[in-house]
Amino acid sequence: MIKDLVIQTRSCRRFHENRAISPETLKSLVDLGRLSASAANRQPLKYILSTDPATNEKIFPCLAWAAYLKDWAGPAIGERPAGYIIILVDTRVSNDYWCDHGIAGQSILLGATEKGLAGCFIGAINKDRLREALSIPPHFKIELVIALGEPAETIVLESTADCDGSIRYWRDENGVHHVPKRPLDEIIVDAYPR
Repeated sequence: MIKDLVIQTRSCRRFHENRAISPETLKSLVDLGRLSASAANRQPLKYILSTDPATNEKIFPCLAWAAYLKDWAGPAIGERPAGYIIILVDTRVSNDYWCDHGIAGQSILLGATEKGLAGCFIGAINKDRLREALSIPPHFKIELVIALGEPAETIVLESTADCDGSIRYWRDENGVHHVPKRPLDEIIVDAYPR
């Protein structure tokens, strides 16, 4: 059921780094992005895939992790992603891509969850450093990095009603990652007169 898949598709930030992901798996996930909707069907997204530990080491320091967890600098060695998908926009194709990267990225994450993997969208990227580290040509705009791997953490959804209205995710004393979500009746605006 799609709702179960969506609920299971959480932002995972700790992985079993030593459990490799195959390049073929990343290609199959990118294929889901390729088949997703694109503004005016321009399809300007391009992808860099990495399952190579040496390349992953170049990518990792270009990323910022979990802004709400102030005392956590990101995954420790051994808990880092086993793979990355970097979503680029090829400006030679189009500069008008609306939210293509978000649509493709969600399709990729849903596919990863279905395969027993987990991932995290990372938009806090040192783009200049990443461009230099991977020799990314200037006609590619770096839009999003998706970190991927076998999950090494438990993530649970909470209601903001049970968290004093806070939307800030947090970890408990057992390392369980809690993600507050607003209740459905709070986010639907009744635009029709009664």
